[in-house]
Amino acid sequence: MKAIRFQATIPRYLSSKTLGRFFPSVFYGPMSCITYDDVKEPSLPNQEWVKVRVKFCGICGSDLNLIFLHDSPATSPFASFPFTIGHEIVGVIEELGREAKNLSVGERVVIDPILSCEARGFHEPCPACHRGDFSLCERMTIGDVSPGLLIGACRDTGGGWSPRLVAHQSQILKVPQEVSDLNAVMTDPFATALHGVMQDQPRDNETVLIIGAGVIGICVVAAIRSLGSKARVIVLVKHPFQAEMARRYGADEVVLLSSQSDYNQQLADLLGARVLKPIFGSPVIQGGADIVYECVGKDQSINDSLRFAKSKGKVNLLGVASIPHKVDWTPIWLNELDIKGSFACGTEEYQGERLRTYALALNLMRSGKVDLASLVTHRFPLDQYREAIETAAGKGRTGAIKVIFEP
Repeated sequence: MKAIRFQATIPRYLSSKTLGRFFPSVFYGPMSCITYDDVKEPSLPNQEWVKVRVKFCGICGSDLNLIFLHDSPATSPFASFPFTIGHEIVGVIEELGREAKNLSVGERVVIDPILSCEARGFHEPCPACHRGDFSLCERMTIGDVSPGLLIGACRDTGGGWSPRLVAHQSQILKVPQEVSDLNAVMTDPFATALHGVMQDQPRDNETVLIIGAGVIGICVVAAIRSLGSKARVIVLVKHPFQAEMARRYGADEVVLLSSQSDYNQQLADLLGARVLKPIFGSPVIQGGADIVYECVGKDQSINDSLRFAKSKGKVNLLGVASIPHKVDWTPIWLNELDIKGSFACGTEEYQGERLRTYALALNLMRSGKVDLASLVTHRFPLDQYREAIETAAGKGRTGAIKVIFEP
């Protein structure tokens, strides 16, 4: 079968890094770390695993970071090369291991991609998995499969940018009949947003600022509203089409980040804050939002998340930042901010019940509290992967929100 894989050889990495600054297409061209080749179908690591035929798989912002070599080398020990990319998966079970329970061939499923203790064959969970913090598992590099934080970064499992992959039974969640395939393929980004929001659930009387209106930013808006919060939600967006989508999913106010407008003053006015001018550099904001969700992961967006949080405010970093170079950390100590990171998802407390974030996401979809199918704007076959990557990376030109593959 054909698959899109990442192969981090030193020559390919260095040539892409050097030439990619001038010609971005080098990052997914013939001499890049990305290949589209015939590969052997992955086999079941043991009889607790299943094989899934992929119906749809999304292109995640983290996939683009990988392709354009923005990831920190600190993540490399948590991957095994070459690996098939893709972790936002909806598919159909094709093969069951003899010990896989409560699953049937032909069932429509999504896959929680995190390769934590149970998937790796450890029956005694590590402290993080015992708490339900599966994305923080301490055994991501050992066990029954090769190193990998998740499916889509492990050479043994395959990934969603191919026709088939394997997953442990604990990673499989059945898709309710009420949830369409296009809604289901959004389960992973929605669960990621839910996990971030539920770390700091906004109260009805609080003001929330969401920086960035890509898929995660819109999903944060959707998560806040689907959980029932009436908090005031302000979103800083880059493109007009993102503003429209943010409002559709429940934003109260939207500010467009453009060279023609002073977004600092606009945001400050909405937040009831003051804009102060330093000797040089970015304006200083006095006052701000109760909670800021940073959903971009760039120098400017991180700076803005710190500047626009009020004193004693909370900042949740959902953007996949690697090595920001020009971030001013002064607001953290000057305003005694509470900063949190958020990675993937785990287990949440919801209406007195503890359940996996993926299960909560599907429950909210099933009950009609959220439908994210409209975020899927572009669909491509695997052999058009270069066009798909260009579309996903060029949002301002293409109007893309979520780009998916149909293997």
